[in-house]
Amino acid sequence: MIQPIHFYLLGAFIVAMIIANIVLPNILLISHKKRLFDMPDKRKVHHAPIPRLGGLSFFPVMLITMGGLVLIYHLMGLNSGSLHGEVPYEFLALLVGSMMLFLVGLADDLIGVGYKKKFIVQILAASLLVASGVWIKSLDGLFGIYQVSPWFGMPFTMLIVVYVTNAINLIDGIDGLASGLCAISLVALAGLHIWLGLYSYALLCISALGVIMPFWYYNVFGNEMRGRKLFMGDSGSLSLGYIISFLMIHLSTVDVHPRAVSDYNMVLAFTTMLVPLLDVVRVVGHRLRNKKNPFLPDKNHIHHKLLRCGLRVRQVMMIICVLSLMFILLNFLMIGHVNITYILGIDIAVWIVFHLILDVILHTRRAKLDI
Repeated sequence: MIQPIHFYLLGAFIVAMIIANIVLPNILLISHKKRLFDMPDKRKVHHAPIPRLGGLSFFPVMLITMGGLVLIYHLMGLNSGSLHGEVPYEFLALLVGSMMLFLVGLADDLIGVGYKKKFIVQILAASLLVASGVWIKSLDGLFGIYQVSPWFGMPFTMLIVVYVTNAINLIDGIDGLASGLCAISLVALAGLHIWLGLYSYALLCISALGVIMPFWYYNVFGNEMRGRKLFMGDSGSLSLGYIISFLMIHLSTVDVHPRAVSDYNMVLAFTTMLVPLLDVVRVVGHRLRNKKNPFLPDKNHIHHKLLRCGLRVRQVMMIICVLSLMFILLNFLMIGHVNITYILGIDIAVWIVFHLILDVILHTRRAKLDI
């Protein structure tokens, strides 16, 4: 049943889109005037200098949208319990942590920051969430494990935050991919939080989605020759990854609504970002097997493999986004029928088969080129 809060959330989406559409052209203008570009090299797909400060709009626009609308909501006397009057401590931790990652990402976009320093800031930001009480207290039956002690749950949660944050940062290799996958994740997370009646968290999802969509258009359809194309940069991917990791962990730990299946919240949460999470494991494993630094970039991500299959950039982006949607649908259909551990095993099997098919295509393609 549609309630007034649903119109409020729709309004938040519209407001975030409007503000983003005002901010993004000005970021483009400043980037071109100050020549703040991401220069092409042998590892990158683009062939012309393109501004990489699109993520500069993400956190500020989300903050303005959420803060402004919550204030208006309460000033109008509409507090009916849908949005809490008191700000939860985890939101304060999220605010501080997001600002930390936003600033270190901006510094990296402008002058470059070493991966060690970025890791330190990510760990500090993750520790803020744990300190606020947002940490995984149960594995919901994964490998037969339910309740876990704080000695395991707290560091494990910090690891998850850093893992998710870097997964989004690393998947940001072609136009529209990272923002497209994040948009899919945020739609799913928003729907789940609305279903559970957690409207404050749904508002965070919707505000983030509202700013991502205009950026996605500039990133995918912007003409680089006319100065209309824009990249996300680390200021966007790091802050966005941190926010999504917070939403995923919160959903995994929240008290479940009676209409939901209690043992599957974690599956639903992490399924929304399964493709970049699995890609990081595969890429890091490949680097370690080849005795390379796992933190240094290469061209072995899923989008690189698809590009080597002869596909165009937009085709690759669409295939990976469809793959992400397929995982979400597959896992949703298995909920209540398949054990959580078996669901993870099926996901990994599907992922392996997908890459085996790609390897066969690449081998066939190389054989034809050698003839």
